[in-house]
Amino acid sequence: MSQSNSPGLPAKLACQTPSCCKRLRRVAAGQYDANLGGGVFKQRAAREGGGKAGGFRTIILFRAGSHSFFAHGFAKSDKANVSAKELKALKRLADLLLGLSDEQLMAAQAAGELSKVESDGGKKKQD
Repeated sequence: MSQSNSPGLPAKLACQTPSCCKRLRRVAAGQYDANLGGGVFKQRAAREGGGKAGGFRTIILFRAGSHSFFAHGFAKSDKANVSAKELKALKRLADLLLGLSDEQLMAAQAAGELSKVESDGGKKKQD
């Protein structure tokens, strides 16, 4: 589970790659592939050399004015969607994680329970 937070993105969003940034921005802008309810959103991701239709699905936990979390990813070839049982668990997880304060998030990161994902804007650092 990765918690996202970085400058340059609305609602305390961050990402690890340009494609992740794009998916987070789209959710924040209301442009997502599926709102599964309860702060759980599905975004399609193209696989290298292919389109989105046969690619991957990512589950993002998002609430405006809150942090966002990458919660799950899967290949469409493995399954078409999350199950009802998985969705119920993801909604409970969204309630929990999206309700955490900054202090609680920092404590969870310090304990190794969450990993913070940050972006340097896609620029490689010079030595």
